[in-house]
Amino acid sequence: MNPTWIFLPPEACHALSADLPVQHVTADDSRALSLAEALADLPAHWELVLPVEAVTACAVQLPTQKARWMRQALPFAVEELLAEDVELMHLALGEQLADGRHRVYALRASWLRECLALCAAQPPQAIRVDADLLPRQGSQLLWLQSRWLLGGEVPWRLALQTEDWPALAGRCPSPCIASAPAGQVLPEPVDEVHLLEDAQQWLVRQGNGVDLAQGEFALRQSGHSWRRWRPLAGVLALCLMLQWGFNFAQGWYLQREADAYAASSEALYRELFPQDSKLINLRAQFDQHLAQSTGGDSPVLGLLAEVAAALQADGAALVQVNQLDYSATRGDLSLQLQAPGFAELERLRERLEESGLSVQMGSASREAEGVSARVVIGG
Repeated sequence: MNPTWIFLPPEACHALSADLPVQHVTADDSRALSLAEALADLPAHWELVLPVEAVTACAVQLPTQKARWMRQALPFAVEELLAEDVELMHLALGEQLADGRHRVYALRASWLRECLALCAAQPPQAIRVDADLLPRQGSQLLWLQSRWLLGGEVPWRLALQTEDWPALAGRCPSPCIASAPAGQVLPEPVDEVHLLEDAQQWLVRQGNGVDLAQGEFALRQSGHSWRRWRPLAGVLALCLMLQWGFNFAQGWYLQREADAYAASSEALYRELFPQDSKLINLRAQFDQHLAQSTGGDSPVLGLLAEVAAALQADGAALVQVNQLDYSATRGDLSLQLQAPGFAELERLRERLEESGLSVQMGSASREAEGVSARVVIGG
């Protein structure tokens, strides 16, 4: 068996076709081919390696450690960290970090389906991300396909240019190890430098990378048990039992959830409005309090003023606000920002903190228009 890896280029994020140039990699060979040529003669075991530009990687705290519940908790845990609707995303669960959080990888499900449709004749045995193949020691930088991949111990998986590294270096654990071919201009600062002859071959030898083939994209092994003939009466009886059990479990679960939501809503209302001794119609009473509160001053105005001043100061107007959400319960302001680079986002964060505001910056990702990041202020 000769394992094979097919590396998709960053351009695959925007256009997928059989003519797409890819890298066909084995343990002793690495060739540039079209996707159609690479798929023409594949071994039984091969893996598809996606560009990190197609994936958002982050780390989240999950409310449970039970495997059967973790996937159900994923959408709620990462929803606020994603720039797109979580229902449109495929979520893959990675390993647990030292601080108890879990790595999570998100990418558009429709795009992944389109990728796999091109190789439907012989699907891959695993789906990896190029930056996630890097060793887990410290902070790892690898020059691959005209950009630096960032991986290692950090929860992020990013693609960046040389000039972007100084803005991120201070937030990444040591040692910082840069791997590149001889003659490549290196980012500064780095602690170690490794010279490589072939980046892709070196990358697949590291043996890392979470398999994104999970959930609906999990590899389906074809067995032989389905071919065995079973009596029709047994099949019908099993179907009826399963349907009855499902209906019973679903009814019990939905009733329990409804009771829990009602109790939670009542507890939240009494916490917000302890002066109300009687609770007759929660919705009507809450709407009444909400109507009464709209006439007064709101802390959101103060937060908006501080944010506006920081955006306009010292050329920071280059940072654009694509989405704004305010939570009166938590007292925080959530912004989806677009900036030319990581440095502009870092300067904005520093200005907000100098104003006395609490700033939490979520996972940042580079896109065609620049760098996108989610920032939570206040709270």
